[in-house]
Amino acid sequence: MKGKFRWPDGVRCVALLTVDFDGPSHEIGRKLRPLGINSWGRYSGRRGVPRYLDLFEKYEVPATFFVPGYDAECYPDVVRDIHRRGFEVAAHGYLHESWALGEEESELLARTHHILADLLGQAPVGWRSPSGRKSARTMRVLKELGYRYDSSDKDLDLPYMAHVDGRRCTDMVEFPNNTSVLDDMPLFKFSVTPPSEVLDLWRQEFDSLYAENGYFILTFHPRSGWGSGIPSRVKIIEEMIRHVRQHEGACFFSLTALADWCNAHHDCFE
Repeated sequence: MKGKFRWPDGVRCVALLTVDFDGPSHEIGRKLRPLGINSWGRYSGRRGVPRYLDLFEKYEVPATFFVPGYDAECYPDVVRDIHRRGFEVAAHGYLHESWALGEEESELLARTHHILADLLGQAPVGWRSPSGRKSARTMRVLKELGYRYDSSDKDLDLPYMAHVDGRRCTDMVEFPNNTSVLDDMPLFKFSVTPPSEVLDLWRQEFDSLYAENGYFILTFHPRSGWGSGIPSRVKIIEEMIRHVRQHEGACFFSLTALADWCNAHHDCFE
């Protein structure tokens, strides 16, 4: 470990479980009707998310669910259940935007923010870009809305303090996420990797990160098809939780809980 970087006392490795809801918003945002072959996203609210909730509750591990505003409108009871059962709900765009955003970005960010706040009686404090798009405007608006963290960038395997308009924040942290190997989507959609091999890969990645800086963040999609909401793929998430728990000092956090610690100790990070 370099510089002043450190984790909370007694923690050697933080483990973060994140879920990108990605329901029918994914298709609607691409001007597709979420029916027939394009109905994958409807599985999220109907089976995928409830299956995750049961698993995380069984092992008493925290998790953060990134929810597009449109999906919250389609499945309000499911999103309320995430919150009711003690898991974090964060923002993830409105229509899982995959197009170039201009002036409409500010309105879309605010729209989902207020949808989730009204639905849960509690405003989200975290955001993840739905398609990797992010700009100076994005961070400015998030800061104005009171967000305490972003989890969109891919440029480090440690958290660091976010920058807004070129200035380092002391109350907003960036949680980079590895969307090449620690995200189920490319593994199941593009390479169609068997679950057993995905589990082996995740174990190897965890062991390597545990030995280095101890920052491990996984991303799941509860969709069917290329998501991991189906039983055989949820099973490897369960096995991964067990693997993490075998390591001394490895602790699960919600992103908000870790963000609050990082922001309170911002001098320990870049």
